[in-house]
Amino acid sequence: MIRTEAAYKKALLKLREDQAFIQNEKERFKQMGLTDEQVQVAIEPQISFHEQLKEEVEYYEKIKRGEFDPIINFTNIGKTLIAYRIYIGMSQQELASKMGVPDSQVSRDERNEYYGATKDRIEDVMEAMGMKTGFTLF
Repeated sequence: MIRTEAAYKKALLKLREDQAFIQNEKERFKQMGLTDEQVQVAIEPQISFHEQLKEEVEYYEKIKRGEFDPIINFTNIGKTLIAYRIYIGMSQQELASKMGVPDSQVSRDERNEYYGATKDRIEDVMEAMGMKTGFTLF
């Protein structure tokens, strides 16, 4: 999951590089005498990685526009908290500062998608981002 603007820009660059690489590989394999089917099999792993990165970029762009699911249970709360932070344009460093914790704590929490975070930690994150809930956490 792309979590920062810097990672997003790096992913866009990688997508462009991958497209050029895949095209060059197709041409190289054809020059080697491989059939279209053999070429497809040979480049399939690269295409698969490219498509996965493309999906991550599309998801990041979607959450930047505020298009993400509301929290209706705790199964995906971590991804939703990260998505909301990105949507409001808050960096991990800004969130850490508002919470009074080291930057590394927010980075670690997000890397783990808040898995194992306490109720208090989740409430602190939500409060620091100004999130409003329609329910009370127990």
